[in-house]
Amino acid sequence: MTNLRRHGAALAAGLLSATIVLTACGSDDADDTGAASTQTAETSETRTVTADNGSIEVSAAPRRIVTIGNTGQPIVDLGGKPVGITEVAASTLEKLPEDQQATFAAATIVGPEGGEVDLEKVAGLTPDLILVQLPDDEFEAIEKQLETIAPTLFYGLDTEWKAFADKLAEAGNLTQNLSAQKTEFAQRVSTVQEKYGKLIDGSTFVDVSRGDWNDPGTFYIADIGCSEIARDDIGLDLPEAAAGQDPLAYESLPFEQIGKLSEYDVITYPVEADGQPTEAFAPVVETNTWKALPTVTDGKALGVFCPGNNSYGPVLQYLESLERALAKLPAQE
Repeated sequence: MTNLRRHGAALAAGLLSATIVLTACGSDDADDTGAASTQTAETSETRTVTADNGSIEVSAAPRRIVTIGNTGQPIVDLGGKPVGITEVAASTLEKLPEDQQATFAAATIVGPEGGEVDLEKVAGLTPDLILVQLPDDEFEAIEKQLETIAPTLFYGLDTEWKAFADKLAEAGNLTQNLSAQKTEFAQRVSTVQEKYGKLIDGSTFVDVSRGDWNDPGTFYIADIGCSEIARDDIGLDLPEAAAGQDPLAYESLPFEQIGKLSEYDVITYPVEADGQPTEAFAPVVETNTWKALPTVTDGKALGVFCPGNNSYGPVLQYLESLERALAKLPAQE
């Protein structure tokens, strides 16, 4: 898992005034007795799910899920409809399908992105499951309080995205949707490899990017995020940090080093869904050094859309964009 926040205020750690007890509601009418009994049976059935904070007993079919941190978008991508979420950046939401945007709009915001979680608001939603992915110390600050509200499953920031999808689907009883996504992913990877295998095998690639957090006049070589998928699943020959070292993406490079990108056969860089460079990366493509790169003048600088890399939906969008980009390169004989 690499598309992660590396900052944020410490989360609230105040104690709740009372333990929240969840109760199932049913009708007293004789005609509704069967339906009420069925619902009670469904909600009372439990199973044990393992997360980074241990083996937790959860509802077999959770109905009221609260997502905190990076768990919101993957759960919604799997078809879940959380009742509470921490805020998601508008730039992320606008890249989602309309039905997923509607799901986020219908949920209650329980805290800002990377900020405090309103524990009283979480409790007021009477969740039957809480899913969390935050830095370890931030989770530890609210772990006990969350556990008094509902079964809580925590996943560390180093959880690989496919494993993360598996764990969230199991926790939220959404494995059927996950299976369909996995099938589509395997098919997409196979298609790209079959169509462009020779080109991929005969070329060196570099993935470059720039975020709005980067200092002016700097960019970085991306070896985490969507470039991991291109490297590890598709097989692109992309640079990466040595084992045990910080990712290359953590090092800001001055624009003066743009010329060194000519060492690679193909450059990929971030664009929006419409194919235009992202706002943060636009200053790079506007430099004379970029425009003069042989890779650029030969049409081998490819814009690729990466809406995210922590669940199958956005990854599939990325692979679709990468396939279209590779189609612009001359075929290898």
